[in-house]
Amino acid sequence: MLLMLACALPQAARAEGTVEITRAYIEAAEEGYRLSAAYSFDLNHGLEDALQYGVALNFATQITFTRPRWYWFDEKAVTARRTHKLWYDVLTRQYHVRIEGSVRQNFDSLEDALFFIRRPTRWVVAPRGALKVGEIYNVTLSMGMDRDYLPKPIQVNAFNNRDWNLASQKRTFQYRAE
Repeated sequence: MLLMLACALPQAARAEGTVEITRAYIEAAEEGYRLSAAYSFDLNHGLEDALQYGVALNFATQITFTRPRWYWFDEKAVTARRTHKLWYDVLTRQYHVRIEGSVRQNFDSLEDALFFIRRPTRWVVAPRGALKVGEIYNVTLSMGMDRDYLPKPIQVNAFNNRDWNLASQKRTFQYRAE
């Protein structure tokens, strides 16, 4: 019994600070190639406290399309990055989420704001013509909290504290360009 408990604890500790990519696929549209993704994660108590005290948290999604070649290194066709900034305004008692270079939305609860980050809108990751039609691409996707945007005094603690490490494993899948 004690052995089973000892084996279960390391897995529970690993799952605590991770982002799970629950859905990820590419769809072709008129304006380009869109990423449809969903993530599963929760903020730990330390991150929630930091948010309540005015520290903005940034969540970055990065996607890369590479085309395998037998005669040379893989060709990097497209690399895209999108950042969601989450912060709390004490005066208005609202959570705000801003997609860098795009929209900003206000939410009454943290759960609603996190839902917006966990289920982002379909994002155009590549314009039409960026991928060769009929070719197979390896798509690598990752998502996590970007600690580089934190204030410098907090960054020192964040890089040494696993409570501030919220990231996914890279997920790779294939896509045939349409």
